[in-house]
Amino acid sequence: MQVAILASVLLAIAVVCGCRSTAEPIRSMPIDDVPTPSQPVAPKETTVIEPTGTITRADALALALVRNPGLRVFPYSLRAVEARMLQAGLRPNPELQVELEEVGGNGERSGFDAAETTIQIGQPIELGGKRARRTRVAAADRELVQWDYESARLDLVREVSRVFTAVLAAQERLALAERLLDLSQQAQSAVVQRVEAGRDSPVDALRAGVVLSESRIERQKAEKTLVAARRSLAAMWGSSAPAFAAVTGDWYEIPPLPLVDLSPEAIAANPDVARWEAEERSRRAALDLEKAKAVPDVTAAGGVRRFEQTDDSAFILGLAVPLPLFDRNQAGIEEAIADLAGTRQQYEAVRVKTLAALSEAAGALAASHEEVAALKSEVLPAAQQAFEAVQQGYRQGKFDYLYVLDTQRTLFETQARYIDSVEAYHKARADVDRLTGRSSEITPEKKEPMRVQP
Repeated sequence: MQVAILASVLLAIAVVCGCRSTAEPIRSMPIDDVPTPSQPVAPKETTVIEPTGTITRADALALALVRNPGLRVFPYSLRAVEARMLQAGLRPNPELQVELEEVGGNGERSGFDAAETTIQIGQPIELGGKRARRTRVAAADRELVQWDYESARLDLVREVSRVFTAVLAAQERLALAERLLDLSQQAQSAVVQRVEAGRDSPVDALRAGVVLSESRIERQKAEKTLVAARRSLAAMWGSSAPAFAAVTGDWYEIPPLPLVDLSPEAIAANPDVARWEAEERSRRAALDLEKAKAVPDVTAAGGVRRFEQTDDSAFILGLAVPLPLFDRNQAGIEEAIADLAGTRQQYEAVRVKTLAALSEAAGALAASHEEVAALKSEVLPAAQQAFEAVQQGYRQGKFDYLYVLDTQRTLFETQARYIDSVEAYHKARADVDRLTGRSSEITPEKKEPMRVQP
C-alpha cells in the first residue's frame, strides 16, 4: 500500500519533469554567456600599453573610448537587461500538490487502511497577455540602456576634448612662462651692467631682480598646472601615470565662426533628448502591463485520487479562478498613468534646459571667436611692436626701465589672454558639439568650418 503511494508520488514528479519540455527553453541564453566575476563580458586585458611620445586628439579619444572605466560598465548593464528580457518571457512553473486524508484516525480510519491519496498538478495560466507585455517592458529598458551608453559616450568625447584642450593650453602657458623667464634673465643682466656703468639707478637692478623672481614663480606654477592637466587626460583612459611626453594639434587654427542652429530641431540628435521617446514607450508598456495585471490568472489542475479502503482510483479536475472584488490593481494602474504623464513633463524640461545650454554655449563660442580674432589681428601685433620699440629706446637711453617693465607686462598679459581665449573657443565648440549630438572621434580633425544649417 505504502509502495503504491510512493510510486504514485514518483510518477507525478516524473510528469512534472516532463512538463519542462513544454516550457520556455532555458538554453536560449547559454550559461557560458552569463557574466561572472571570473569571466567578464569584455575581454580581460593582460597588459596595458601606455602611449608615449607626442599624441593627438584622435589618439586620446581612441584610448578613452576603449579603456574608459565608465564606458566599460555598459556591456554588463546590457547583459543584465537582456537577462531580464529572458526572465520576462518565461511561463509560471507548475505546482505539485500531494494530499493524504483519513490517516491516523481511530477504528476503521487507523493507519492507512482508509486513506485517500490525492496527487494533482496545477498550472497557472496567465491571462491578459502579461508575458508579452512584460517582454515589451524589458525590451524598452534595453533601448534605454543603449541611449544611456550613447549619452555617456558623447560626454566622454566632450570631456576628452576639453581636457586635451587644457593640456595644449598648459603647454602654451609653460612655453610663455619660459620665454618670460628668459627675457627677465636677459633684462636683469643688462640692467646690472648699466647700473655698474652708472647709467641706471641701483633701484632698477632691484626691480629687475623682483621681476626675475616673479618669472621663476610663474614658470613653476605653469609647470605644475601642466602636470595636473596631463594626469587628467590620462585618467580619461583609466591611467594614473601618464607616459606621453606632449600633445599636439592645430590649436591656433581657428576656422570661421560656425553657424549654430538654436531651433528645437538642432538638439534632435542629442541622446539626452532623443531618449525620451524610448522613455515614453517604456512607460506606455509599463501601463499596459499594469492593466494586464488587473485580469486575474486562473490555475488549471488535474490529478489522481486513490481510495485505499476500496482499492479504487479516480481522476480529478480543478479550476481556480480569483474573484477580483477588491484588488483590481487600481493603484498600480494609477501609478503607471502618473509616471507616463510625468515622463512628458520631464521631456519638456530636458528639452528646454538643453536649448538654453546650447544658446549659452553658442554665445560663449561666438564671444571667444571674436576675442581670438581681435587679439590675433589687432592687440597682439600692437603690443609686440610697442615692446620692441621700448626695448630699442631703452638701449638708446630714451626710456627708463620702469617703462620697459610696463610694456613687457602688457605684452605677456596679452599673450596669456590670447591663450585663454583660444582655450575657451575650443571648449565652447566641444560643448556645442555635445549639445547637438555630434561626435567626431572617428574622423580626423577638420580644417573646414563646422556649419549647421538653420
